[in-house]
Amino acid sequence: MSATTANSWLSSAVEPDAPIDRRDKPQKWGNPLTYFIALLFIGACIAPVLYIVLGGFRTNSQITTSPAALPHPWVVSNYTSVLTSTTFWGEFANSVIVGLVSTVGIVVLGLMVSFALARYDFKLKGAMYSLFAAGLMFPMVIAITPLYILIKKLGLVDNLFGVIVPQIAFGLPTTVIILVPFLRAIPNEIEEAAAIDGASRLGFFFRMVIPLSLPGVVTVGILAFIGSWNNYVLPLYILNSQANFTLPLGVQAFSSQYSVDTARVLAFTSLAMLPALIFFSIFEKRIVGGLTGAVKG
Repeated sequence: MSATTANSWLSSAVEPDAPIDRRDKPQKWGNPLTYFIALLFIGACIAPVLYIVLGGFRTNSQITTSPAALPHPWVVSNYTSVLTSTTFWGEFANSVIVGLVSTVGIVVLGLMVSFALARYDFKLKGAMYSLFAAGLMFPMVIAITPLYILIKKLGLVDNLFGVIVPQIAFGLPTTVIILVPFLRAIPNEIEEAAAIDGASRLGFFFRMVIPLSLPGVVTVGILAFIGSWNNYVLPLYILNSQANFTLPLGVQAFSSQYSVDTARVLAFTSLAMLPALIFFSIFEKRIVGGLTGAVKG
């Protein structure tokens, strides 16, 4: 299959049917009460994060005497002591490994399952889709005890793969529910044209399906990575040695070790959560766009 033909398929799939009205239209402001309530929610979400980040720039005496005051003077030694710690970077590396491997597994397996459910007709197709949908109603906490027994029998206790494999399994329902509408929305004419041009089903999958469903793939990848980064319960049960701890477990261990040094604990906590916050802030529009496309599909 030539690159020109593939590009023409992509162009025909993404070109709008009707011309876009590019005239600037005045935007009307909504109800002021709505903005006020939204600001209250934003403040309630941002205030704890700011308190933790600013608390890391203070001393313990400042936190005790004036809990809500700004740092005066600003102390950076709390952050530098954490950043120069090999323990922090070891736990950071573990979180990155678990997050990346879990994300790749969730996206790859979820995309293949969603393609089969969206583009093929077979027996028990509806039951299989309902099974993935039902998986959304069973959080990992409910199954943590039998899951631990299974991981122990597999010999994956105190192993990063003992965290990665269950995260992939529990991340698939959300991935399938989001990706299936994207794949169903791909016109059948594109698949027929690819077959006439000699493309196999795998060729159609890699050359057409993945590019056309990229917004949904990016969305599920971001959600999978953030969920893996913030996961606390599963690593708590599976990981025993501090050398294998992820950052959520590292925060708990650090808080117990330096329970009297509140400022340093706040510095460690803020550094542990900032990567996920930055990652989410950068890709927030892609998440919203991907979920919107899933609903429309």
